[in-house]
Amino acid sequence: MPFSLATSNRSFIKMHGLRNHFVIVDARVRPYQPDHDEVIRICDGQIGIGADQLVVIEESENADAFMRLYNVDGREAQACGNATRCVAALLLKSTKASTITIETLAGLLHCQQVAAGLIRCDLGQVQPLQNADKAASIRAGPLKGGFAVDLGNPHLVFFVEDPDGIQLAQLAPGVQQNRYFPESVNVGIAGMVSPTELTLRVYERGAGLTMACGSGACAAVFAAQEQALLRPNATCSVHMPGGSVTVDITADKRAILTGPIAYCFEGFLP
Repeated sequence: MPFSLATSNRSFIKMHGLRNHFVIVDARVRPYQPDHDEVIRICDGQIGIGADQLVVIEESENADAFMRLYNVDGREAQACGNATRCVAALLLKSTKASTITIETLAGLLHCQQVAAGLIRCDLGQVQPLQNADKAASIRAGPLKGGFAVDLGNPHLVFFVEDPDGIQLAQLAPGVQQNRYFPESVNVGIAGMVSPTELTLRVYERGAGLTMACGSGACAAVFAAQEQALLRPNATCSVHMPGGSVTVDITADKRAILTGPIAYCFEGFLP
């Protein structure tokens, strides 16, 4: 006898930015507020669709749309550079506009398409995180002297000779539980390549190791420039396991992220 799959009538689109995967739901017409367990189930690649984050697009009175982010552990996140580029690409295509503004818990983000599949986003003001001086005293194995950055979400960046030689998955959870980060922290390890290039790996709070992290790339460039490790006021390339992005830190300390996006597939939520 024929079989049938039980699905809802709520559609989704799956996209990725440098293999950082997102399940995106448009809830501007029909509100959607997934509970903790539903988020976890959707993001689980074994029993659900599989993603690093569930992204819900909502109505906004202050921008073209509001972007709500849920990590794989079911908790909300404030910002995500890769997700912002994916959502911006969808909104730019549907509105046929040249620029788009997205509201998030971290503020208003202004985006534009610079080439086919290439999106530039202004992720807002970047600055040292509160308790940055105390966070610099944290040590975890070979990791020391971290630079804490606030980009709407918290990052702690360590600079090392060989990022690939660090057991990040083993060391990062202990760092995230430090008392200086009551809401946890994204842990990045970066290595210098040239005065305008670095490599980066990120262990995200609520997600673990990821192939790429857009806000983490901006945090790493800011931290490197503040410590005179990268050329100031220069466009810098950040190479991650999933690919590369470029980052500009403007004179007024705004982070401008440019990188690719890609469409995976679409369907209906189970």
